[in-house]
Amino acid sequence: METLWGDWPTLTHPVRLTMLTEGGREGPPLTVEAYVMPEMPEVETIRRDLLPHVVGRRITDADVRWPGTVQGLSPTAFRTRLVGLRIVEIARRGKYFLFHVSGGWTLIVHLGMTGQLLTRPPAERAQAWIRVALGLEGSRGLWFVDPRKFGRIYLVEDPESIVGRLGPEPLEDRFSARHLAELLERRRGVLKPLLLNQSFVAGVGNIYADEALFAARIRPDRRADSLRPAEIVRLHRGIRRALRRGLKDAGSSVDFYRRPDGGEGSHQENFLVFRRTGEACPRCGTPIERIVLGGRSTHFCPGCQA
Repeated sequence: METLWGDWPTLTHPVRLTMLTEGGREGPPLTVEAYVMPEMPEVETIRRDLLPHVVGRRITDADVRWPGTVQGLSPTAFRTRLVGLRIVEIARRGKYFLFHVSGGWTLIVHLGMTGQLLTRPPAERAQAWIRVALGLEGSRGLWFVDPRKFGRIYLVEDPESIVGRLGPEPLEDRFSARHLAELLERRRGVLKPLLLNQSFVAGVGNIYADEALFAARIRPDRRADSLRPAEIVRLHRGIRRALRRGLKDAGSSVDFYRRPDGGEGSHQENFLVFRRTGEACPRCGTPIERIVLGGRSTHFCPGCQA
């Protein structure tokens, strides 16, 4: 795979898909553009990588090169408020980074589809995609690179104004099988789109929803209110297992995800169903299929997911 320091990966992956209608019948084939947004394992990997580089450092500059990235403040106001403050801590909520800085402010970053947080300057070809550059005392700085401009940065006093509606963190102890069952009691929609709903569970996206449902042996097009208690237990375990596997591999470097030093994760080498259409299921040997649910490419095994 191309690296950040050489050629950049192709922006889009045209794939031919079959739309599944509400009645369960296949609709006409269509072509969609598939993007993979960094999910909880990728965001958490970046957070951990950034800690030794930025925590405790004073911000010496805040250069906003595309005003649309920073929400609610002009580039001048953003720089005025941020310069001179010190980064105290980096937390994570779902797919959001929370940079807690001195003075009671929190810098919140969401990578969108193609955003990257880099601790070294990007390649010359990518210079035009730098949206925000932070100068840091005793460091080369921190660069937010985002070709597609879907990423967002907020500077707020109350982080809950941005992340307060997110669902539970699936790797926290309080996210138990019983808690998941309680959340499902109020839901009647299709299961895969529900897992992508960040107000339901925070941090799960297209990759890990597919992998979690495969681990749980549950079809992605099942209705949430059709799950039996034993299946809810399997789903709970599947979600946590999929996320932990991704985190162990430092995330999935498909499309634009890179670590702050430009390195890659390796979980793309260990996908069980995601983007493995037509390949043999690693559990039963049935060819993996792909459909579209909620507008998202979805991969599953029709042989062992019921």
